[in-house]
Amino acid sequence: MASEKSLNKKKEEVKELSEKMKEAKLILLTDYRGISVVDDTDLRRDLRNINATCNVIKNNITRRALKENGIEGLDKELVGPTAVIMSNDDYLEASKVIYNFTKTHDFYKIKGGVIDGKVMTADEIITLAKLPSRETLLSMLAGALLSNISKVAVALNEVKKLKEEAEEKVAVSVASRETTEAGAAVKEEAETPATE
Repeated sequence: MASEKSLNKKKEEVKELSEKMKEAKLILLTDYRGISVVDDTDLRRDLRNINATCNVIKNNITRRALKENGIEGLDKELVGPTAVIMSNDDYLEASKVIYNFTKTHDFYKIKGGVIDGKVMTADEIITLAKLPSRETLLSMLAGALLSNISKVAVALNEVKKLKEEAEEKVAVSVASRETTEAGAAVKEEAETPATE
């Protein structure tokens, strides 16, 4: 039987983890088997660079903290050594770091997680991790918008050129008509006998 001191310590751990989970945009559960100290250090550094954390927490404490936050459906993922990755900022970047780590470390697997309060499967998280980053998507959008704007500018410039050419043709046509009319008037005047 657990002592009262031990129970209070566990309750405090659950409460602390629960508070962190309330603030997190991403809670990711990963299989933590067979990771070396060097790999673990590299992974934690990469996560720190994007303001995410990685902690190995007892499954029972994680389960209770999730339950306190009303998150259900991850009990089957809380088996074996589990690392809990949390991010209060961008969930996509942390997902990408973990996904890229799993590509180079066969033993490290994404079990599932929670993104903005929604329980997600490993496959759904991997699908999100494969998406371009927010900055890349914004760059693509800006490029598409600029491309369309430049096409409109080229089209407007062509309309302007056509209008100028039409005005020139009209001016030449008017000048030609005036010259023809003036020439006809002179010819008519020359052909008319002068009366005295």
